[in-house]
Amino acid sequence: MRKLITLGAFLTMFLGFSQTQDIDSLTIQLAFQDQDSLKAETSLKLIKLLYDNKEYSKAVKFIVKTEKLTTDLGYKKGLAEITYYKALIYVHKKDYINALSSYAKCKALYSELNDSLGVAKVNNGIGLIEIKRGNYTKGLQYALSAIKVLEQKGLEKELSLAYSNLADAYYNINDFDKASSFYLKALPLQQLLNDTTRVNISYSRLADLYSMKREHRKAIEYYKNLLNANIENDSIQGVVSAKLGGEYLQFNDYDNASKYLLKGLNLNKRNNNQVGLLTSLNNLGALNLKQGRLILAERQLYEASTIAKRLDNKQELLRYYDAMKQLDSTRRRFDRAFVWQREYYSLKASLEKDKSVDHKIALSTDLGTNAASNLNTDVEDKTSTLPSQDKESDHNLFKFFFYILLAILIMAIIFIIMTYSKRMDYIKLVQDLEEKNLKANLRHEANLEQIKQLESINNVKDKLFSIISHDLKDSLSSINGFIDLLKDDTLSKEEFDNLIPELSENANNASLLLFNLLNWSKSQMQSLEPKPSLFDIQEVFEDKVKLVEQRMAQKGINLIDHSLRDFAYADRSMIEIVIQNLLANALKFCNEGDTITVSNHISNGTCIISIADTGVGISKENLGKLFKSSSFTTTGTNNEKGTGLGLSICKELVELNNGKIWVESTLNVGSTFYVQLPKSKSA
Repeated sequence: MRKLITLGAFLTMFLGFSQTQDIDSLTIQLAFQDQDSLKAETSLKLIKLLYDNKEYSKAVKFIVKTEKLTTDLGYKKGLAEITYYKALIYVHKKDYINALSSYAKCKALYSELNDSLGVAKVNNGIGLIEIKRGNYTKGLQYALSAIKVLEQKGLEKELSLAYSNLADAYYNINDFDKASSFYLKALPLQQLLNDTTRVNISYSRLADLYSMKREHRKAIEYYKNLLNANIENDSIQGVVSAKLGGEYLQFNDYDNASKYLLKGLNLNKRNNNQVGLLTSLNNLGALNLKQGRLILAERQLYEASTIAKRLDNKQELLRYYDAMKQLDSTRRRFDRAFVWQREYYSLKASLEKDKSVDHKIALSTDLGTNAASNLNTDVEDKTSTLPSQDKESDHNLFKFFFYILLAILIMAIIFIIMTYSKRMDYIKLVQDLEEKNLKANLRHEANLEQIKQLESINNVKDKLFSIISHDLKDSLSSINGFIDLLKDDTLSKEEFDNLIPELSENANNASLLLFNLLNWSKSQMQSLEPKPSLFDIQEVFEDKVKLVEQRMAQKGINLIDHSLRDFAYADRSMIEIVIQNLLANALKFCNEGDTITVSNHISNGTCIISIADTGVGISKENLGKLFKSSSFTTTGTNNEKGTGLGLSICKELVELNNGKIWVESTLNVGSTFYVQLPKSKSA
C-alpha cells in the first residue's frame, strides 16, 4: 500500500511538473511571436492548459488580451473558444449570470460557424448551470440536446459531465429510474477519467436509489464498492457502513447487519458525524427490535430521535415513529402505539406535500426565469426612450402600488394564520375522535372473537351430546340387550350363534364411533399432539383388516392385499385410526361381490397408502363435501349409519403428521382414498 501511495504521489508530481513546463514553453513562444494569428492560437493553447491546471486568475489575464486580439482579427473560431473558457471560469466562481451571458455569446459564434460540437458543449454547460440553480426542466432540455453530438464524437470528459448533469436533474425531480440509468452511464466514464469525487457520488446515489426501489442486493453491491474505494476515509466508511447494515437488515441477515452497524456507530461517534450516527442508531434500534431486545432498542431509537430533531432530519424521524409504533405494539401498549402511528402518518403527509410543492416549483422555475428575462428586456428597451421626469414619475407610482400590495399581503397572511389555527384545532379534535373510535373498534373486535370462540366450543358440546344420545346409544342398547338375554339364559345355541355377528358389528361401530368422537373433540379444542415414530405400514394393514374380516365375509366382499413392508414416520395410533376409518367406509359402500384393495408404495421419498373399492362410488356433487369440518354422511349399502365425522378426523390426523389425503371416485364404479406420509423427520 505504501509503495502504491508513493508511486501515486510521484506520478502526480511528474504530471504537475510536465504541465508547468508546457505552460512556461507556451508563455515563451507567445512572447517571441510576431504574427497575430500565431499569437491567437498559442494563447488558446495556453488558456486551455491554465484552466486544466486550475490557474484561473492567470487564465483570465490571457483571455482578456486574446479576446481583443481575436476580435480585431475577426477570428470567430478563436473568439468562440476563448468565450467558452471564460464561461467555464465564471461557472467555477459561481457567477452564473456572467457565465450564461458568455455561453450565449459563444453559442451564437459556434452556430454561425456550423460547429455542432461547440454548440453541444455550450448546451451541456448551460444545462449544468440551470440544474445547479434548481431549474431542472430547463437543465434537462439543454443537457439532452447535447448528449447525441457528444456521443457521436466520443468525448469522454464532456459525456461524463453531461450524464452526471442529467442524472442529478432526474434525481432532484424524483424520476429515479432515469436517474439510475444515467448514473450507470456516467460511472464507467468517471472511472476511466479517474474522477474519484464523481465516482463516489455515483456509487452513493445508485446505492440509495436501489435501496428506495427495494432492490437491496444491488444497493449492497454499490455500498460495498463505495467502501472499497474509500478504505482510508473514516468519514465515508462510517456513513456507508450504517446504510449497508440497514440493507442487510432487510434480509434478516443479523450477523452482517450487526457487524456493519456497530462499525458505523463507532466511526461516526469518533468523527462526530451526526448524520451517520443518526442512521446507525435508527438501524441498530430496528435490529434489536427484531431480535427482541426491546429495552436496548428503545434506548437507541430515543437517542436517534434526539439527533433527528436537532438536525431536522424528517426522513429519519419518520423511521423512528414507525419503529416506536412496532415496539409499543410488541409490548401490547396499544394506546402509545396509536400515538406513534398518528405522528408517523402526520409527518409522512407533510413530507409528501413538501415534495409535491418542491417538484412544482422546480417545473415552474423555467417559466418564471423566461418571463423575468423577457420582462427585463422590454423594460430596458422602454426606459431607454423615456425622459428622466417620466422615470421619476414611474418610480413614485411603483412605490405607491408596492405599499398597497404589501398591505394586502399582510392582511392575507393574518387571515391565513387565523384560518390555519382553526383548522389545526379541528384536525386535532378529529384525530382524538378517530383514536377513541379505533380503540372502541378494537375492543369490539376482541369481544366478537371471544364470542365466536365460545359459540364454537358450545357447538362442539352440542354435537357431542347429539351423537352420543343417538348413534352411540343405539349400539350400546343393542349390546346391553344381548347381555341381558345371556344373563336370563333364554338363548339357544343356534340363536346365540346367529346373534354373534350382529353383536360384533355393534361393538365395532361403538368402538370406531368412540375413536372418532374422542379425536374430533380433541381437534376442535386444539389439544391433539402427534408423537411420530417409524412404523411398518404392512403391520397396521394386517391389524386393521382382521377387525373387518368378519363383516366383509357377512356382506360377501372380497379383500385383495397388495401391501408391502415399508416404513412411515408418523404417529402410529393416529394413522391406525385413519386406516380403520377408510376400511370401514369402503366396507360400508360396497355390495355383495365387490372388492376392496389395500396397497402402498414409495413416491418422491414419501409413503403412499391407498384403499380402493369397487362400490357405489361418489358423485361429483358430494366429492366437494368430503373432508369438511361440518358433518356430511350418507347411509351404506345395508342402511349402515354414520356420524359424518370420519373423513374430517382422517384429514386432521393426516395433516397433523405432515401428510396429505385425497380421493378419486367415479359413480357406480368405485372409489380410491390416498394417504401420503413422510418417511423421515425431515421429509
